[in-house]
Amino acid sequence: MRLCIFSGSNAGARPAYREQAALLGTALARAGIGLVYGGASVGLMAAAANAALAEGGEVIGVIPQSLIDKEIAHTGLKDLRVVGSMHERKALMAELADGFIALPGGCGTLEELFEVWTWGQLGHHDKPCSLLNIEGFYDSLLAFLDHAASEAFMQPQHRSMLIVERDIDALLAAIRSYQPPHVTKWINKS
Repeated sequence: MRLCIFSGSNAGARPAYREQAALLGTALARAGIGLVYGGASVGLMAAAANAALAEGGEVIGVIPQSLIDKEIAHTGLKDLRVVGSMHERKALMAELADGFIALPGGCGTLEELFEVWTWGQLGHHDKPCSLLNIEGFYDSLLAFLDHAASEAFMQPQHRSMLIVERDIDALLAAIRSYQPPHVTKWINKS
């Protein structure tokens, strides 16, 4: 099994973000779960990758050439796959992964998560999509998603597809037991 991590290329304001990213990388390696990520040597991305590497875990980085040119590629990876664009990066990461975990991050993290979650809603894959809600980072977003579901812009079953946990062990257990809903995306086609 491999899980793709979406996370910030910055470390964030709280030490807990980096600490939990590293603990997640360690937990994945110890569980024999490979880590797929954006291939960078910075931020929470690097914290998770470095911790998994330190435990002897499988780590696959996927990075576009344009970011290598900016000198942020992780040079310590045995498996760093270079692609031509961000679109290719996301497609390859999704292909390599059996599920997805978003850690705290900004626009890129949210865009990656929402894309794979949307693909799941549309039935393009049956892979779990999840958030590690460190220090309540995603609480406001979760409230908004509940609001979107209550306003009939999303099926309640699709809202509940997004696994949310604050604890790494609980998150990994939920990912392992994930069963995707099979309902149409459209609430009312009229």
